[in-house]
Formats: sequence, structure tokens, C-alpha cells
Amino acid sequence: MIDSLDQIFVLLQHWLVNFLPASWQGAASVLINAAAIVCVFPALFAVAVWLERKGLGRMQNRLGPNRVGPYGLLQPIADGIKSLTKEDIVPLSADAAVHFLAPVLLVVTAFMGFAVLPMGRNMVLVDLDAGLLFYFAMGASTELAVFMAGWSSRNKYSLLGAMRAVAQMISYEVVLLLSSVVVVMMAGSLSLTKIVEAQNHYTWGFPHWYIFTPWGLAGFVMYAIAATAETNRSPFDLPEGESELVAGYHTEYSGFKFALFFLGEYVAMFSISGLGTTLFLGGWSAPFSFLTSVPSWIWFFSKLMLSIFVFIWMRGTLPRLRQDQLMNFAWKFVLPMCLLNLMVAAVWRFMGDGWLRWVVCSAILLLAYAAMGWGEMRRGKIGPRSYRYAE
Repeated sequence: MIDSLDQIFVLLQHWLVNFLPASWQGAASVLINAAAIVCVFPALFAVAVWLERKGLGRMQNRLGPNRVGPYGLLQPIADGIKSLTKEDIVPLSADAAVHFLAPVLLVVTAFMGFAVLPMGRNMVLVDLDAGLLFYFAMGASTELAVFMAGWSSRNKYSLLGAMRAVAQMISYEVVLLLSSVVVVMMAGSLSLTKIVEAQNHYTWGFPHWYIFTPWGLAGFVMYAIAATAETNRSPFDLPEGESELVAGYHTEYSGFKFALFFLGEYVAMFSISGLGTTLFLGGWSAPFSFLTSVPSWIWFFSKLMLSIFVFIWMRGTLPRLRQDQLMNFAWKFVLPMCLLNLMVAAVWRFMGDGWLRWVVCSAILLLAYAAMGWGEMRRGKIGPRSYRYAE
């Protein structure tokens, strides 16, 4: 019974496919899986938007959505209808074809990442040996979509927003890649399925997740920072800095095209959270050995929604950075820490088992963090923040 519940979606897919001729079953299986992804994550997008608006409302001492449906639960549907019925305005001087393709490309590439994410035991659309490489190849296409949106609009604010977005995304994509390399070094594979299986072991009931190691914790923190910047979330939402750029690279978008950008941002947030869960949090594995009877897909989506909660929490807590602070942080602090973490992972691997490697690896990372942080504060003359009030 437990195994049936864990594999319920796999069994349902096989049951549906068996109604078709053998020659059609392979293609039908892929289409069913793709349809499930395209249905599930937009539904999660609607839930996440409602949760974010209600959560930020509570943080800011207001109610949030409370008119459409009980507790505002139908607000995402109202927003979707509004986006569909609003007029689609294209600037006269814009490149209409590229202007149309930009949001479509952004959403498509965001969805493509889910193809290689194992969302449960035996629940992966395409189990590639180089799944992580495929994921990053798809993720790199989002920069092209953002630049297409800014360039095709023939608007200086849009172009500036696109250039800022591309500079930010390329800078933090380097960090994202390097923070993931330590996992590949330890798992010995680029297959996301094998990376999850490498963490699906327990000692005294506790899991062997990579986040519970010095190099894994450091890699996860740097991955989370880069993921926040890659998805343009606060405090790294510089491409959409309303105070300087009106709305950034999508200033000249309205109606359903703007809704596609909004959808693409959240789908990318789900996707990058799912990858972080797979790399550092054991993917679909349970947090304790006595909870392995719970279906694996429940654990994956629980970890995914916990990551989304942290994104929302940071948006309601942290102020936006300046552009120079954003770029300096990437190239002068996070990137060197990523490179050092690669060396620490190698030290961990070749020192063998024992408590000594915990001490050595933790000491290297902590000393480097303290030294680099102190050095940057000295050079930038950064000190305790003081507040002044008008008299």
C-alpha cells in the first residue's frame, strides 16, 4: 500500500499509456509527463502568488487580498482574467516579432528545466546522464529572452533594464555553476537522479544530505544567493528597480505578455528551488529514516514550498541593493568563496573519514569568510549603520 501511494502517479501514467498501441506509448508517456508539469507548476504559481501577497500584507500590517473569494483565494483567477482582457500594446517602433517571442522564450526555457528534475522516486521526465548540464544550458537561455525584451521595445529604460539584468544574471550564473560543482565532485555524476541516490542514506536515522557537511553548507548558501539573483528576487531585484527604470526590461509590455513574464519569474523560482533541493537537500529523500514511508513526492514538494517561503520572507525583510554593491558582492566575495569551496571539497574527499576533516574544512571556510569580510569592510569603509532623523 505504501509503495503504491509513493508510485501512484507512475502507476497512473502506465495505466493511461496501456490503452494505446505499443508504437505510440513512448511518445504518449512523454506528453503525459509534460502535461502534468505544465498543469502543476502554474497551479503552484497561483498558490504562491496568493501566499506571497497575504504574507507580505501581514508583514506590512495590512490585509492583502480579501475581496475575491473567501480570504481572497480567488484573487489569482481574477488577476488572470484581467491579464487576458487587458489591451496588448506594442510600441510603433518596436520589433513586433522579437517583442512577442521574448516572454514566450522566457517561459519555455523556465519549464524545460523541470524535464530533468527528479520530483519523486522514478518521477523524472528525462533521466539524462548529464542532467545538470542540460539544466544549466536551458537556464542560460533566459538571458537571451531578457535581452530580446529590452532591445525589441525600442525604449531606453527597457534597454538599460535588460543590460543590467543580463550583467547581473551572467555574474551570478558563474556563482551558481561553481557552487554546484562541489556536489558533482562528491557524487561523481552529472545525473540528478544519481545525485539524489547518493544522499539517500542514513546513519543513526539521520540523512547524508550534502548540506550537513562544511563544504555542502557553504555551497548551499552561495547557491541560494546566486539563485535569488538569477530569479531577480529581492534584495537582488535590480532589473526591475521601479525607482530608476519604471519597470525594467518589461516596461513596454502589457496584458498577457506581461503576465507571461510574471509567470516565467515564478516558474524559474520553482525550478531553481527544485534544483537546490536536489543538489543539497536530498531531493525526494526523507529527513529521517523513520519517515521513509511517506511518499517521496511529498518530501520533494514540501522542501520546494519551504524554499518559496524563504524567498517571500526575504522579499518582505531586506532592502534592495545598489548596482555596484550587487556586482562587487558577486565578483569580490561570493565567487572567491566558491573557488575556495572547491578546494575544501577536495580536502574533505581525500582526508578520509574522521573528525579531523570536519575541523580542517570548517576552519578554512570560517577563516576565509572572516578575512574577506573584514578586508572588504576596511576597503569600503563599511561600519555600523547609523540613522539620522530630520529635526
